[in-house]
Parts: sequence; structure tokens; C-alpha cells
Amino acid sequence: MTTALAPEALAEETDDFVGFPDSETLADVLDRIGNVPLERILWTPRPGTATEADQLRILGGHSKRLVELVDGILVEKAMSYRSSLFAATLIVILGEFVRQRRLGVIGAPDALMKMATGRNRLPDIHFTPWDRIPTADAHLQAVCKYPPDLAIEVLSEGNTPEEMAVKRRDYFGAGARLVWIFDPYAKTVSVYTDPETFALLGTSETLDGGLPLPGFRLPLAELFDDPQLNPHPLS
Repeated sequence: MTTALAPEALAEETDDFVGFPDSETLADVLDRIGNVPLERILWTPRPGTATEADQLRILGGHSKRLVELVDGILVEKAMSYRSSLFAATLIVILGEFVRQRRLGVIGAPDALMKMATGRNRLPDIHFTPWDRIPTADAHLQAVCKYPPDLAIEVLSEGNTPEEMAVKRRDYFGAGARLVWIFDPYAKTVSVYTDPETFALLGTSETLDGGLPLPGFRLPLAELFDDPQLNPHPLS
């Protein structure tokens, strides 16, 4: 036998997992976070109620799922093996330049960064120079509370243009000075100096580090020709 909930109890139970304005529809929510595919939105905890503690628990859990916290919603990052190899290749290249000069900190895709909007993002790669890190150990905490100077995203098939636009606004709103968005399929990189202004570079051009990484130059043909980013001839 089941017991029906009184209207007051039902309203109270509903309020526990609905974190959006009463007038907002699911379509509104999806539009606000970038129309990410539903299969990337976690149902537990309920969308609208997720917290940073939930995000850290899932990031550090057995499955180690890479989830971002967007307006109380846990959104799994779009990932592919190809984009992962690309990010790893780029981290090695950037890391050598940064470490030789002791310029600052480079983060990998599981480095959780708090944005000015209150959202927690996981850029595929980020760089912040020492002079923009507020305390001696700010880079050693579980959550990064300073902005990326350079935020880098590597596109996967599951990313949407709207999602990337929202991410760019978050990065620049937090204080980023440069955003690179690599497309390993088209072999291009979009270099953003604000959320909407960008230059599209291809394999015949050279990427430079701009304000965050003065002196850094990378011929894109060299990057996209890296052996682990291309078919290997059978021996």
C-alpha cells in the first residue's frame, strides 16, 4: 500500500531537486548552458542542485568522470581518444617552453577552475603565469580560484558551438587574456582575444603565445604532423 503525499509535502520534496526559476523550461536551461547533448548531463544529483562537493566527489571517484559544474548542473566533458592524444601532445610542447623559463603553471583536463560566474570549468589545458597566482600555494589546492591566463580547448565530436561560446564567455569573464580552440579534425586553431573576436589559423601558419606566453611560437604543420596524431604506417 502506498501513501499519497499531501500537496505541501510534494511541493517540499520537489523543491529539493529543482534549482531553476519556476518560469524556466528545460529548453531554456539547455540553451543557457550551450545545448549540450542530454547524455552528458548527470541526473544524480538532480540538475540545478549539484554543488562543488558533488563535482569533487565524482572527479575523485572510482570512475573519475570529468564533469563541469554549470549553474548547479554536472555536465560531463565531451572527450575522445583523439582529442586526448592531441591535448597530451600540446601539454608536452607547452610544458617544455614554460618549465625551461619557469614562467608559471600548466594544468591538464582534470584541473578544476572556479569562474567568476560561479561555474567550475575544466579547460583541456590552461596556463597561468606566477605573477597572476595570488598566493604561494594557490596552485596546490583542490580547486583553482585564480583565472587561466590562457585557456585551451580541444574539440571533440560531442561539443556544440553554443557550448564553446558559453565557455569562452566564462574564461574571459574570469580574466583570461587568450583562448585557443583546436579542431584536430579540420587541423585548425581559433585564436580568441575576446569571446567573439578570433583569427582562424591553419597548417601553413604559426601560432604565437600572445600576451600570456611572449616568445612562444609553434608552426602548426609541426603540431598537426606529430606521429601520434596521424595514422602510423604498418611495418
